[in-house]
Amino acid sequence: MQDTSTANRFGMYAAAFTALAGIVAFGLAITAIPVAGANCPSNCVPYPYMSTAGQWPKDFLWQPPAILFVLGYLALMLSIHYAVPAERKILSLAAVALALVSATVLALDYYIQFAVVPVSLQANETDGLPLLIQYNPHGLFIALEEFGYLAMAVSFALVASAFEIGGRLAAGVRWIFRAAFGGAFLALAGYWVAFGIDRKDRFEVVILSVCWLALIANGALLTAYFRGRLKASSAG
Repeated sequence: MQDTSTANRFGMYAAAFTALAGIVAFGLAITAIPVAGANCPSNCVPYPYMSTAGQWPKDFLWQPPAILFVLGYLALMLSIHYAVPAERKILSLAAVALALVSATVLALDYYIQFAVVPVSLQANETDGLPLLIQYNPHGLFIALEEFGYLAMAVSFALVASAFEIGGRLAAGVRWIFRAAFGGAFLALAGYWVAFGIDRKDRFEVVILSVCWLALIANGALLTAYFRGRLKASSAG
């Protein structure tokens, strides 16, 4: 009989790490009150956003844990792929492929924002910076987030279809992933109808929140799931 203890232990740690990194990143992100874009409450900074150097480091602190969060998500998708039945691995493999795309896009997006934008603002090296800066609701940062989290949402639907394993924990995981997928694309359709191509950062905030909360919740559930598998493999 194949020893699955290493895979189950990896899955348990990947799930716990993803949930923890998500909680830290989300907690820091909600303290960064928008100073521009559709969600700015007041005294909004206008384009080209060059007066935002004083927002460092508060508005950027969530990005390093967010990088760890999306890398944890990739590891978690790999763990689920290993756990699903052989006849469903084509679905989980497709989810892993999308997770790789999503994690790569988002990790690079966050790293560039954290490593390039603040120092460029402080050095007054601002040529081309408005397109990169997170405060620009029509910029690359928001667009890459939208793309990365849409890919993540599709990976949720695929992995939920692959994760047809019995038990209440597995059923909860499937329900949360499918709800996140449906919520993300319903939000996209709603904002597209309401605002067309000028969504600004409205949809980005919603899909980020949906995907993060789904991963935090399922990180907790999958920690328990893989712990149970680890105990069962050790007992056997």
